Amino acid sequence: MIQSVVHIALVVQDYDDAIEFYTKKLHFTLIEDTYQPEQDKRWVVVAPPGSSGTTILLARASKPEQTCFIGNQAGGRVFLFLATDDFWRDYNEMIEREIEFVREPLEQPYGIVAVFKDLYGNLWDLIQYKEYHPMFQRIK
Repeated sequence: MIQSVVHIALVVQDYDDAIEFYTKKLHFTLIEDTYQPEQDKRWVVVAPPGSSGTTILLARASKPEQTCFIGNQAGGRVFLFLATDDFWRDYNEMIEREIEFVREPLEQPYGIVAVFKDLYGNLWDLIQYKEYHPMFQRIK
């Protein structure tokens, strides 16, 4: 059996603001932006540069009960994990692009990690795994 997680939905306030943040600030690739007239919404998919794995579906809140989850999809915990092959390159570029880090870089047994916020306040880990860590081979 072969299965994979294809998309993770991220609730956003505005499609265009989210696209701008992910493509300009994080250098993600815009994979798809298709209007769905029957539901009056867009199917917007982005992915980190060089990634061939799971993508992020930018899903605009369409109901009041969804709005309260914008920026807090994980109840204040780190929600998403952005693995990199060069932590300091990406960290320094993100600082230059004025991305807010809420936890400074820290060397851990599994690698180096820092926590940043996206445009709505969701927390992300920026992480470079050590070569012996099982996740290292998945991002090479």
